[in-house]
Amino acid sequence: MSRDHGTDRHQAAPRGGRALRLGIGGPVGGGKTALTAALCPVLRDELRLAVVTNDIYTTEDADFLRRAGVLADDRIAAVRTNCCPHTAIRDDIAANLDAVEAHEAAHGPLDLVIIESGGDNLTATFSRGLADAQIFVLDVAGGDKVPRKGGPGVTRSDLLVINKADLAPLVGADLEVMLGDAHRVRDGLPVVLTSIRKSPDVPEIADWVRARLGVAATGPS
Repeated sequence: MSRDHGTDRHQAAPRGGRALRLGIGGPVGGGKTALTAALCPVLRDELRLAVVTNDIYTTEDADFLRRAGVLADDRIAAVRTNCCPHTAIRDDIAANLDAVEAHEAAHGPLDLVIIESGGDNLTATFSRGLADAQIFVLDVAGGDKVPRKGGPGVTRSDLLVINKADLAPLVGADLEVMLGDAHRVRDGLPVVLTSIRKSPDVPEIADWVRARLGVAATGPS
């Protein structure tokens, strides 16, 4: 594992007229794929959209998205990292950049490319050379102490999503504690508490994405 705890070796790529690149990261099981699967049907009729998934050895997440039919199959690309997930999204981003650029060549111009990281730890962040904005997804079932542990993923991401709020009574997690700690360590950066299973249209998160793109909701598709 890298010991730099989030040092970015790449300069931010100029936007120009290209798609916004949105990174979605977080620990295993937090709901990264579920969030990607939720955002695609909400946004696909409004935006020109493609997805890149990361798994260490398989194409499991891309296969799930294709089976769910959230986008046309050729708009979902899979990267096998064969290494710690943060390496491919922060340290050696070439494979992900290649996948993004292949989407843009095949389907461009695009408005949005979602890049889903493989499951990682609280230090995982995307290089600004790869992602223009980053969402970090935590799981209530991991315990209410997780937000206050901090880490670059929690403290620096552009949006922190605390998922699976419906499980709080079952695992003894205090949602008020989680929210309070999250706001405290994030110094004003936004936090969303949700259950993607209960609210699959993820309205707050979809509106946040729209705001990053400077577009308004078009209403139900």
